[in-house]
Amino acid sequence: MLLLDTHAFIWLALDWSKFPVSLFETLEKEAGNMFISSISAVELGLLVNSGKVSIPCSCDYFLSRNFDHYDIQQIPVDVEIGIASTQLPPIHRDPFDRIIIATAQVYGMTILTKDRTIPTYPKTKVVWE
Repeated sequence: MLLLDTHAFIWLALDWSKFPVSLFETLEKEAGNMFISSISAVELGLLVNSGKVSIPCSCDYFLSRNFDHYDIQQIPVDVEIGIASTQLPPIHRDPFDRIIIATAQVYGMTILTKDRTIPTYPKTKVVWE
């Protein structure tokens, strides 16, 4: 099971050239077994509103279209994940990453991320290269 970090989802939807070629096999193998935290919708909306990310349509349409196209399932942020995110070591303060890490840990998932800080968390599996 593969949990997409927000940037990985955006790149999957908009620009596959951002992925290392070595990841293409993993993406094909995990087709139908990819997930995203609902917190990524918040992060995407904030990135679009700040002008840091440009998408060709509204956030809700962009998300639903790509969830359907890539068969990505959503995982809601519930109390268990919220509390787990507060119990992580204080490696960095990004609440979005902390929730994504906690989600992966609660569900036993591997995170698809280029972020170099995320793999430093204990009990966190990451794939990129």
